[in-house]
Amino acid sequence: MRSFFTSESVTEGHPDKVCDQVSDAILDAILEQDKQGRVACEALVSRGIIYVAGEITTSCYIEIPKVVRELVRKIGYDDPATGFDYQSCGVVSAVQPQSPDIARGVDIGGAGDQGLMFGFACRETRELMPLPIMLSHKLVMRLSEVRKKGILKYLRPDGKSQVTVEYDAGGRVRRIDTIIIGAHHTHNVKTKDLRRDIKSLVIDKIVPSRLVDKHTKIFINATGRFEVGGPVADTGVTGRKIMVDTYGGYARHGGGCFSGKDPSKVDRSASYMARYIAKNIVAAGLADKCEVQLAYCIGVAEPVSVNVNTFGTAQVAEEKISNAVREVFPLTPRGIIKELNLLRPIYTKTASYGHFGRNDKDFYWERTDRKDLLRKKVR
Repeated sequence: MRSFFTSESVTEGHPDKVCDQVSDAILDAILEQDKQGRVACEALVSRGIIYVAGEITTSCYIEIPKVVRELVRKIGYDDPATGFDYQSCGVVSAVQPQSPDIARGVDIGGAGDQGLMFGFACRETRELMPLPIMLSHKLVMRLSEVRKKGILKYLRPDGKSQVTVEYDAGGRVRRIDTIIIGAHHTHNVKTKDLRRDIKSLVIDKIVPSRLVDKHTKIFINATGRFEVGGPVADTGVTGRKIMVDTYGGYARHGGGCFSGKDPSKVDRSASYMARYIAKNIVAAGLADKCEVQLAYCIGVAEPVSVNVNTFGTAQVAEEKISNAVREVFPLTPRGIIKELNLLRPIYTKTASYGHFGRNDKDFYWERTDRKDLLRKKVR
């Protein structure tokens, strides 16, 4: 029996991703001056305006409108013809301090909220990530690259991708079934020219030819036109692309988003630790596929539960792996923050093209430096 799985990704100019980056740009600006700042920041963007709201407690001052406008400029919304640009858009700020009831538990090292977080790794790609989400990310990254380098001058910042992978009865990748690209563009490009360019300069550069056959379906701007895009066409909100941020729906998700949250919030920090654990388990050869769940109570440092699921692919008993995880990895919020060096202004770049599977020196959770110790512990 065959099976199919689909994941999507979006460019940095997608309205929801604009909001994720706004939230994390504000977090980064605070961490540059105050490593102990508490940030829970969200944004909403629509035609001509960006709203910023949340709870922020910090000893420093940042000029929120300046941070927001600079980010919007870098994304590429610098032309009034798009209907949204960094110079003319309004920025409204409604920020208040963090609740003292939350701070009371966090100050002593407890979790900033209750919740459950998942991490995942598998052998489908060299990044130890599922293939559908990795290809989707790489397609929109390439779409942005040809725009920013001026290779395709008619492209604008918004865009989406979607990839459907066919698996065989053993769960192994067989072929690519469907590729979808939505590319935001100016009015003066013909659809046939855009489709030709995107096929040759984006899809053919990213998707392995061995996985494409005569039955692979490719849709590029399937309605014919994508002239109206970005915040003019679609309202964006922080945290609405959590599947894009993680594993493309291939693994479970606890429900909490990452962007705009300082690492005392376990929604973010524990999700990074769960990925770190799962990736090291797979890299150590202890399993071909691994999902790790961590769960916390607000104000309590240690997780209330740790679960390791290898989907029947473990080379040793899962109980041994779980016991080794508790010995090898720090699981309190303070321990996670120290281990992954999370009090750094690194978060804006996490907010587009996924938090996982990225080859970036600042993403400590992508290291596999604990695999040897894990192997030693289970033996």
